[in-house]
Amino acid sequence: MKTVVILDFGAQYSQLIARRVREAGYYCEIVPYDRPWKDSLALDPAALVLSGGPESTLAEGAPTCDAAVFASGLPMLGICYGMQLIAREVGAELVSGGAPEYGPATLRVLDPSHPLLAGVPEQSRVWMSHGDSVQRLPGDFTPLAATPRCSIAAIGSKKRRMVGVQFHPEVVHTEYGKQLIENFLREVAKITPNWAMDSFLESSVAEIRERVGGRRVICALSGGVDSAVAATLVARAIGEQLTCIFVDHGLLRKNEAKEVLAAFRDVLHLNVIHVDAAERFLAKLAGVEDPERKRILIGHEFIAIFEEEAAKLPDVGYLVQGTLYPDVIESKTPQSKAGHKIKSHHNVGGLPEHMNFALVEPLRALFKDEVRALGRVLGLPEHIVARQPFPGPGLAVRIIGAIDEERLEIVREADAIVREEIERTALDPHPWQYFAVLTPVKSVGVMGDGRTYANLVAVRAIVSEDGMTADWARLPHDLLARISTRIVNEVPGVNRIAYDITSKPPATVEWE
Repeated sequence: MKTVVILDFGAQYSQLIARRVREAGYYCEIVPYDRPWKDSLALDPAALVLSGGPESTLAEGAPTCDAAVFASGLPMLGICYGMQLIAREVGAELVSGGAPEYGPATLRVLDPSHPLLAGVPEQSRVWMSHGDSVQRLPGDFTPLAATPRCSIAAIGSKKRRMVGVQFHPEVVHTEYGKQLIENFLREVAKITPNWAMDSFLESSVAEIRERVGGRRVICALSGGVDSAVAATLVARAIGEQLTCIFVDHGLLRKNEAKEVLAAFRDVLHLNVIHVDAAERFLAKLAGVEDPERKRILIGHEFIAIFEEEAAKLPDVGYLVQGTLYPDVIESKTPQSKAGHKIKSHHNVGGLPEHMNFALVEPLRALFKDEVRALGRVLGLPEHIVARQPFPGPGLAVRIIGAIDEERLEIVREADAIVREEIERTALDPHPWQYFAVLTPVKSVGVMGDGRTYANLVAVRAIVSEDGMTADWARLPHDLLARISTRIVNEVPGVNRIAYDITSKPPATVEWE
């Protein structure tokens, strides 16, 4: 398959660039900037995108790519640092410092006839990010756009299919960013769209059948959209050769275990082994307050139970995992010094090597929104496809401090009220994730004629595209009032509600 190759120079938005390319209908992959070009040829590259990055192209030892990249003759889009790298490579004049520009700016189109800017109005809002500036261009390059503080904010060559922008078209703050990326792919690179879920489904089914043959395959089900889509896709390919194992650790939301089992057995018609291990997990977690320790204990116990169940099945050769493309990117130690390992704790391989199963990761090339799209193509019910993200350790990370049955019941009932009230309210935008957190704080209150000393529950609701960044949801006051009133009146042991109005960053989505 023809691939749009994104060279990552340590940009925080590289995944967003990839998502925008995929949304435009083109397959793409992100590779480190210093990857030898001969290794990238295996991807059958059709066009190149050079990402932004934190470095200066004028600094000694500034990151650069294999010279063969520029000699390839492929269409090329440089973004931020990528534009300056193209400019430096072709002999433009760059200057350091001067009037750096970070944040919103008004873009003024200088050459509306250039295909890169087709459909982009004379003035629009963009998200700028630069300390260095391009001052003078060689003869075959011309300025395409400017901002009040950047006289050359976009460049293009009359002879070569090379363009660059000093702003970030991949972020939502740039009004016509998606249009610009599509223009590069369709009008500048002139490549044909090749990325659709129907064709991905067809090719994936064929690949799974060929790889697995007649061996038995197992899959760990969590109830989340990733494992549901992965299991359904594999079942489409090999049918009864797949056995799913659902380990209920007792840390799920209200009625969730029953709903998950009903969905997988009755709706998706999967072969599911249900393991009720709630008491076993609670025993392991007794008295544990440290959040990282909770995660480790839950992960190890889950693996132990999964191993026990898998050992009961004959001729198991493969294990299905719902690994996504962001997991693959974030879990790789970069080959370059420009980036940083984001998830040092994340193991894409998942379960221990001594289990001796070969991995089947059918979603490995997909982003979260693409997984949902694939789920719809597979015919999964919308309540499964649109299910909000839920952490693997479950409610354990939504209880600050030690876990016991009483505290689990409090957060479970409070969470159910939060979800019920938000889901029956028409909101635009609808929150991406919303839940309750049981804090370790107790406060004085008055209920009836008596004094209480009870728990504080925090409510969290965010809006986001993918969870990488998020803002707190501006829920209507009457909705917040209903949530607060219901939790205090219906959940024993709670007398105060707080609403979390912190974005990510600086906070994370979850509290632990």
